[in-house]
Amino acid sequence: MGLLGAAIGIGLAALGTGIGIGILVGKTVESMARQPEMAGELRTTMFIGVAFVEALALYALVVSLLLIFVKG
Repeated sequence: MGLLGAAIGIGLAALGTGIGIGILVGKTVESMARQPEMAGELRTTMFIGVAFVEALALYALVVSLLLIFVKG
């Protein structure tokens, strides 16, 4: 049961991360199209946001691996 929970957990984390990054990048491109003079600042902010969102997926991966090795 622990392996199944870990697999479902990392799957949901990957799904959430994909959706989050997709929305983040989409809104940034939309903002750049509306105000091209802000493109540099928006791009920097987007990369910081992507790093934070991606960190959530890495945390989920670590927790899933811990569940597998501790329970399994």
